[in-house]
Amino acid sequence: MATFLYKIGRLAYRRRWYFALTWLLLLVLAGAGAATASKSSNNDFSIPGTEAQQAFDLLEKRFPGNNEQNASARVVFKAPEGQKLTDAKNKAAVEKVIGDLKRSPQVATAVDPFLGQSVNPSGTTGYASVAYKVKSMDLEESSRDELKDAAQDGRDAGLTVEVGGSVLQSMPEGGSEAIGIAVSAVVLLITFGSLVAAGLPLLTAIIGVGIGVSSIAALAPVLDLSTNTSTLAMMIGLAVGIDYALFIVSRYRAELAEGREREEAAGRAVGTAGSAVVFAGLTVVIALAGLAVVNIPMLTKMGMAAAGTVAIAVLIALTFIPALLGFAGKQVLARKVRKAKPGAAADEKANMGTRWARFVLRKPVLVLVAGVLGLGAMAVPAASLELGLPDDGAASKNTTQRKAYDLLSEGFGPGFNGPLMVVGDVAGAKDPKGAMDKVQNTLKGLGNVATVTPAQFNKAGDAATLLVVPKSKPTSVETEDLVHEIRDKGAAAGADAGAKVLVTGATAMNIDVSQKLNDALLPYLALVVGLAFLLLMVVFRSVLVPLKAALGFLLSVVAALGAVVAVFQWGWLGSLFGVEETGPIMSMMPIFMVGVVFGLAMDYEVFLVTRMREAFVHGERPGQAVVTGFKHGARVVTAAAIIMISVFAGFIGSSEQMIKMIGFGLAIAVFFDAFVVRMAIVPAVLALLGKAAWWMPGWLGKVLPNVDVEGEKLQERLTDEAPERVADREPAREPSGV
Repeated sequence: MATFLYKIGRLAYRRRWYFALTWLLLLVLAGAGAATASKSSNNDFSIPGTEAQQAFDLLEKRFPGNNEQNASARVVFKAPEGQKLTDAKNKAAVEKVIGDLKRSPQVATAVDPFLGQSVNPSGTTGYASVAYKVKSMDLEESSRDELKDAAQDGRDAGLTVEVGGSVLQSMPEGGSEAIGIAVSAVVLLITFGSLVAAGLPLLTAIIGVGIGVSSIAALAPVLDLSTNTSTLAMMIGLAVGIDYALFIVSRYRAELAEGREREEAAGRAVGTAGSAVVFAGLTVVIALAGLAVVNIPMLTKMGMAAAGTVAIAVLIALTFIPALLGFAGKQVLARKVRKAKPGAAADEKANMGTRWARFVLRKPVLVLVAGVLGLGAMAVPAASLELGLPDDGAASKNTTQRKAYDLLSEGFGPGFNGPLMVVGDVAGAKDPKGAMDKVQNTLKGLGNVATVTPAQFNKAGDAATLLVVPKSKPTSVETEDLVHEIRDKGAAAGADAGAKVLVTGATAMNIDVSQKLNDALLPYLALVVGLAFLLLMVVFRSVLVPLKAALGFLLSVVAALGAVVAVFQWGWLGSLFGVEETGPIMSMMPIFMVGVVFGLAMDYEVFLVTRMREAFVHGERPGQAVVTGFKHGARVVTAAAIIMISVFAGFIGSSEQMIKMIGFGLAIAVFFDAFVVRMAIVPAVLALLGKAAWWMPGWLGKVLPNVDVEGEKLQERLTDEAPERVADREPAREPSGV
C-alpha cells in the first residue's frame, strides 16, 4: 500500500498540471450537470415492511389521483377576542382570503372552512385546507407570495391568520458551512504558520465538496434524493476533506524538515500519511454505506451520497494535494523555517503533545479512570432517550407554522395536529359498510380518542378510510399507545367482519420509523463495528488496539447521545444552541450517530496510532512509541478535530431541526472522541498494555494481508535503491518560478 501510494504521490507531483486540470474539469462538469438538472422534490419517508407503509400503498392503489405528496397548506383563522368567525365581518374576511387563494394558478382546491367541519364548536377558530397541483419543491415563489399576501389580507381585516403545511418547505438554508470554513482557516493558519499551507486543505476540500454536492444535485431527479442529502454530504465532506488534506500537507512539511527534496517528500507523505487517509476514509465509507441495512430508502440514499463525497475527499488528498504541493514549492513552510539555513539544528524543546504523552505514561490509571467516569456521567441522560420525528410543534415559536400548530391545538384539542388514518380493505367483506361501522364503533370506545369520522369509501367500494383524532398530542407516549391499541382492537373488530384494518398517517409513520430504527440498531452496529474491527486489525497488525478503538467509540457515542438528550429533550443550555422547544429526539439520530461518528472517530485512531505503530515497528519501546506518536501527531490531530467540530457546529444555526440536531450531535461526539478517548484514554490504555498492545497470534498474522501502512517496506526499498535526495538538490524538471 505505502509503496503504491508513494508512486502515486510522486507521479501527481511531476504531472501536476494534468492532475490539477483533471480535478478542475470534473468540478466544471459536475457544476454543469447540477445547473441543468431539475430540482428534486422527494422529502418523503418510505419504510418498507411496516403497517403504515402498507396502508399508504393501499391508499395509492385504491384511491388513485389522491396525491398526498403534492404541496398542501392549512390556513388557520382566529377571530378577535369576544367575536366569532361566523360574524358577518369576519366571515367576509375569511371568504376573501379563500377567494384570493383559489385564483392562484398552482392551487388545485381551497376549501372554505364554513362549508365543512372546519370551525371549532365555540366558533372562534377555523381552518382552510389548500391543495396544490405540484410538490412543494416545484412551487413557484410567486405561489408562496400569493399565500402570504392572502394571509396578510386576513390580518389586515382584524383576524389572526397563520399558515402551516408542506407548502412552506424549502431548500435548507445555505451559509452555515461558512462559519466552519472561517474557523478552519484560522486553525490551519495557526497550525502551519503559512498562508499557502493553510489554504491548500481549504481549497481542495471546497473543490471536493463542490464536485460531490453538484453530482448529487445532478442525480437528484433521477435517484429521488431528498433535499437534506446534499446538506449532509456537504457537512461530512467538508470535515473529512479538510482533515485528510491537513494530514498529507503536515507530513510533507515534516519530510521537508528532514532534508528531503520536494518530489521525494511528496511521495513519502502520500505513501505514509496517505495510507492512513485511505483506511480512515474506508471506515467512514463503510459506516455510511452500512446505513442501507436499516432499509429506509431515504436514509440509504443519504448515506450513499455522503459516502461518495468522502471517497472524493480521499482521492483528492492522494492526487490533487501532491500536485498543488508541486506548485507551492517551499511556500508551504513557515517563513522562519524557509529562512533557516540548511542543516540547522531543529529546536528539540518538547512540544505540548510530548509533554502530555509523558504525563499520561506516568499516570495512566488516573487518566483512564477520569476519562471513563467523565464520559460515563455525560452518558446518563441517554437512558431517558425518547424518539420521534419533529413536526411543526418543534418549530420556532416565531414561525407561522408553529403559531398555526398552536392555534389548532387550542381550538380543536392537542391531538388535532396528529390525526390517525385508519384504512380498511373491505374487498373480502360481505357487508363493507357494516364492517367499517363496527370498526368505527370500536374505536369510539377507546379511552384516548376524541373523535372518529364516518368511513369514506372509494368509488369501487372495496376500501374505506376514517380519521381518528387522539386526545393527546402527536409526539406523546399516550398517542403511541393508542396506535398500538387501534392495531390490536380495531384490527380484531375488522377481521371479525372480513375487513383488514391498517393504521397510517404522519403520527403512525413516525412510530413505525422509530421502531424500525430501534430494531436495526444492533445489527447495524454489529456490521459496521465488525467490518471496521477487521480493517483496523489489518492496519495495526494487532487484536487489542482495534478492540480498544471500538470500545472507546461506544463510550464516546453514548456520551454524545446523552448530551443530545440533555439539550434537545431536557432543554439544558437549550437557549445557547437555539433550541426553543424541547421534545423527542429525531428517530434517526441514534443509528445515524453510530454510523457517522464511528467512521469519523476512527480517523483520529488511524492517524494517531499509525504514527505510534510506525515508531514501534522501527524499533522504539512501546512507551516511547506513544510519545513519538504524540510528538508528531498530537498538534495535527488537535487541529483536525477543532476543524471538524467547527464545521459541524456551524450547522447548529440551521433553521431545520434535523440539521441543527445532527450538527450538534456530531460536533459534541467528535469533541468527546478526539479529546477524551483518543487523546487521553487511548495512550493510557497503550501505556498499561505495553508490548501486548501490538500482539497478534502468528496464525492470524499469516492470514491477514500486510498492507504496510507504516511504510516499513517502503523504507527498506528506498534504502536499497539509492541515497535520499536532499532539499538543496532541486530536480532539473522544476518549472521556473515554482
